[in-house]
Amino acid sequence: MMLTSIVLAAVASLLPACLAQLASTLEYPVGPLTHSSAKRAVKLCDVTKYGNHTTDLGPSLLAAFNACKAGGVVNIPRGIHQMSTFVTLSGGNAWAINLEGTIERAGNTSGGNMIAIESTTDFELYSSNGKGAIQGYGYQFLANGGYGPRLLRLTNVTSFAVHDIALVDSPAFHLVLDTCSQGEVYNMIIRGANLGGLDGIDVWGFQIWIHDVEVTNKDECVTVKSPALNILVEDIYCNWSGGCAMGSLNAGTNISKIQYSNVYTVNSNQMYMARLFKSNGGSGFVSDVLLENFIGHKNAYSLYINGYWASEAVQPGDGVLYESITFSKWTGDCANGSGRAPIYVDCPASAPCSNITLVGIAIWTDAGHEEHYKCANDIDSHGYCLNRDSAFTPNATITSTVTAAPSGWSAAYMPSDLSTGFATNSSIPVPTVPNTFFPGATPATARAYGR
Repeated sequence: MMLTSIVLAAVASLLPACLAQLASTLEYPVGPLTHSSAKRAVKLCDVTKYGNHTTDLGPSLLAAFNACKAGGVVNIPRGIHQMSTFVTLSGGNAWAINLEGTIERAGNTSGGNMIAIESTTDFELYSSNGKGAIQGYGYQFLANGGYGPRLLRLTNVTSFAVHDIALVDSPAFHLVLDTCSQGEVYNMIIRGANLGGLDGIDVWGFQIWIHDVEVTNKDECVTVKSPALNILVEDIYCNWSGGCAMGSLNAGTNISKIQYSNVYTVNSNQMYMARLFKSNGGSGFVSDVLLENFIGHKNAYSLYINGYWASEAVQPGDGVLYESITFSKWTGDCANGSGRAPIYVDCPASAPCSNITLVGIAIWTDAGHEEHYKCANDIDSHGYCLNRDSAFTPNATITSTVTAAPSGWSAAYMPSDLSTGFATNSSIPVPTVPNTFFPGATPATARAYGR
């Protein structure tokens, strides 16, 4: 597994000492303990042997799982498999799902999860031919002003991987990793409609590596939630999205040792999402966070910390404490840097940010000839409009105006940037998983073809 040690070494002299540990954000192995070929050698449970898998995959999938949950591979072959009975696959060890075809949501169940994996270990969901997909037909709910089921949720899953599949048009969130550990998500594409509430990947847990993923929607791209420890997110392509984020954060927040590297965001709400760290009141802490090597184009906001997000009800507590957070090497452009500051740091006055560092931030505006930076309620912080060790004055906003393009702001583009989002009243086609997710970067893990 290749971490971002080269980039970290290049900027190490600029970063707070407490962030040195992020070079080893993943302190333990991630992914399945047993290769899928070894699992297949134990047992193969093909859904075609367990009922009518084409008109309703659910019962067949559950039966195949029960036959292979002690070790083996559940195989879903090529073709279309409609699914009106949603399933929870609970328990098991050393098993996998090989999805070679497309699972299509059928029926009108409005909540829950199409597929839920719970309380299992040594698990893998993959597509050996790279064509596996789950199609949620979310537009059938969204066009009527409602939401439906999530596509895929993993809860309390240890030593796992999800890779080489497409998640398409979910009626709600696409992929949720709930209290999982020592897992890996990679070589995936997520395509949702242009609407809030259709999150790409939400993750909380311990020791998880998410990399080489493309997300289209108009909400969270890849978001870390509480509690979380040792999460590495890198080579992410937010292609017409809401952008990556951390939150929502409320009472008892506990997030530390988080690293985002190589994140490309285009035509989105933010490079690091609107309400970057989303809290209004609340308690607890976010600490030891590194956000490095971000490229943005045509986004509304860029770097945005908002401790007073008005869209969320006030939570108990004086506010979430943000400490030891570094933003390093951000380049590109924003839509209108005068109307929406590309650097916006507004921490809670009752829990001011501490040791926030901005280094190498070069974002220029697409509209107009100037942009503003705005910062408030930070102490012992450095860079641009941050406090710079001056006396702390609650709610005193430091604003600076930039009238010339900063040096080094120009940044590369991806070849498949979308120029519009996907409608909420028509089906989204199943895409091909791409082979690149960040300009000039090769995916860390080869595609699963030929397994």
